[in-house]
Amino acid sequence: MNRAEATMPRKILVTNALPYANGDIHLGHLVGYVQADIWVRYQRMRGHSVHYVCADDTHGTPVMLRAEKEGLTPEQLIERVHGEHLRDFTDFGVGFDNYHSTHSAENRFYAEDIYGKLKAGGLIDTRSIEQYYDPVKEMFLPDRFIKGECPKCSAADQYGDNCEACGAAYAPTELKNPYSAVSGAKPVLRSSEHYFFRLSDERAVDFLRSWTRGHNALGERRLQPEAANKMKEWLGEAGENKLSDWDISRDAPYFGFEIPGAPGKYFYVWLDAPIGYLASFRNLAEKRAASAEPIIVEDYIDADRAAAAGTEMVHFIGKDILYFHALFWPAMLKFAGYATPSQLCVNGFLTVDGAKMSKSRGTFITAHSYITQKLNPEWLRYYFAGKSNGSMEDVDLNLDDMIARVNSDLVGKFVNIASRCAGFIGKRFDGKLGEIDVAACADFAAAWTDGRIAAAYDERDYSRALRETMRLADIANQYVNDHKPWELAKQEGQEAHLHMVCSSALTMFRDLARYLKPVLPTLTEQVETFLSVPAMNWLGDWAPLPSGHRIEPYSHLMTRVERKQIDALLEANRESLAPTAAAPAQSAANAKAADATASPQRHAEKQQHAAQAAETAAPHISIDDFTKVDLRIARIVNAEHVDGADKLIRLQLDIGETDAAGAPKPRQVFAGIKSAYDPATLIGRHTVMVANLAPRKMKFGLSEGMVLAASDADGKSGGLYILSPDAGASAGMRVK
Repeated sequence: MNRAEATMPRKILVTNALPYANGDIHLGHLVGYVQADIWVRYQRMRGHSVHYVCADDTHGTPVMLRAEKEGLTPEQLIERVHGEHLRDFTDFGVGFDNYHSTHSAENRFYAEDIYGKLKAGGLIDTRSIEQYYDPVKEMFLPDRFIKGECPKCSAADQYGDNCEACGAAYAPTELKNPYSAVSGAKPVLRSSEHYFFRLSDERAVDFLRSWTRGHNALGERRLQPEAANKMKEWLGEAGENKLSDWDISRDAPYFGFEIPGAPGKYFYVWLDAPIGYLASFRNLAEKRAASAEPIIVEDYIDADRAAAAGTEMVHFIGKDILYFHALFWPAMLKFAGYATPSQLCVNGFLTVDGAKMSKSRGTFITAHSYITQKLNPEWLRYYFAGKSNGSMEDVDLNLDDMIARVNSDLVGKFVNIASRCAGFIGKRFDGKLGEIDVAACADFAAAWTDGRIAAAYDERDYSRALRETMRLADIANQYVNDHKPWELAKQEGQEAHLHMVCSSALTMFRDLARYLKPVLPTLTEQVETFLSVPAMNWLGDWAPLPSGHRIEPYSHLMTRVERKQIDALLEANRESLAPTAAAPAQSAANAKAADATASPQRHAEKQQHAAQAAETAAPHISIDDFTKVDLRIARIVNAEHVDGADKLIRLQLDIGETDAAGAPKPRQVFAGIKSAYDPATLIGRHTVMVANLAPRKMKFGLSEGMVLAASDADGKSGGLYILSPDAGASAGMRVK
């Protein structure tokens, strides 16, 4: 069954990755939550049943240590942070049905139930391990609380799992001159009995090899192509077993749930964190137990009942926690008799001006500071949506580009239509609409019928949905410009024409608002009030606003972004963004402990990070050297596998060239990106190509250029990403 055949309402449980209860929500966090919220709102507009839940991830050493530092109990700390996180999500329009906590009775129940079933199935082992122990704090140290010199490059102040200077991955016991980031003491090795989930068991490996490459009941891939390729790399081919068993226990003192029958042993936070999805859903069901439409939790989370009920479980996560959600989590669920996720929707990181968010660069901005500076949160929602294409690509926040795009698209194109036409309806026609220009609205009726914008939202390619919406906005504005209602209003005998032009333009405006509603819910609610229409959905046939329909007086819908507002935002964050002065490793141990515990980002285990060699900067070139390369925006009009080629995809690229008859003349290019991309997902995308590269004759045909892609240092698949220009770039544009 595919989407087109899914005529019955879908029943979907949607979750977002759980933010750690140890710091503020920042703009980087918001990318994944905004992407999920847009998809949820769209699905509801289609008439589907969606339960959208999340929770704070509350357990672990960092929470315990931060609470101690602030003179609080862990419970007091997580209660305060819970309120702050929910406030921030609500401010940005992220509309969870339930926002819960992993420190809950529901979460304890599911953690113990899953653990008990895995143990009964022979998938839990115990074994003695050696790990670093802080003799001052009298506690075993997680890898991220051990620092020292990198064993590969000797960089100082590196964490116990990987080096941020050279990218090397290693065990904490390999660090040179290690010290505790908690007390500054030299750690000692001690043995302790730990509990392990047997991820390397052949049953788990065989299941995961099938699950990670499989499809859900709608025929969709469970994982995006890039994610599936990374799983293939981690799992290996048939006959290989590259997985290690997963340590799921920690020793006291530890803030979490004690393992049943194992005094002093606690579930590792990453075991009960994803279980928080189920716990939050259970909590929501309990709240709605007495409602007219109670939730039957087992229909979503029990493997057999979910299959019979046709329910779905869709997780939106960041790519930094892919390892846990695509390997540990589905394996735990499968062998405990729970339903496995229908789909993982994995987003990239947020970069600012092309680089990682940085405190020292002044680009580490909290969500709450954005709101306190009175910036419109829907400006950011729109910008993030315009940079989201359904892949794992990073989203880049260029603040000048955000100003330009919001002012151009939302104020200059969208809101401008209503502001130029609504006044005439109110003043000249008693607020009532007239007949519309059917021919002028033909593109809008066609867009509703052909479903291209709907398909883009369904596939989470919001960038494509917004490009098509803004194309329609251009048509609407051109219509208004051509008919000039401000001039018609001055001319005798043009009343009927004026009425038709303004009524038609407002029908177009209504359609644009409907297409923007998943992205801009607050603005669209204002539009619905202004147009006196019920809450807009994505159902039924297209129809214009009827003649005689009365609208409300127009009031301004959105203001422009001013650069001074962005400057004030950066200034408001400047104090917390200022880099701290370097200090000797041992004497600054307490400061390092604070840094480690205050970070709002969860650090994934070292297995998740591929070792990356430091790249040497290329020698400088002159501007003349650069201008010799003709870089062009290319639209991928077709993509297909190449028979007999392990790495190549055949691309047909439109760069604006035409043949003698004026028909488009795409170029053929063979690109070595097969390991990272499914050809079907590339068609229609824009990328960047070298247009003046000498054609190369290959055994598969002539390659007439080269597409540009970024990769990790060793060029392995899964770390390969073709370049994508900003929305608005079109085929043939010169990159310079």
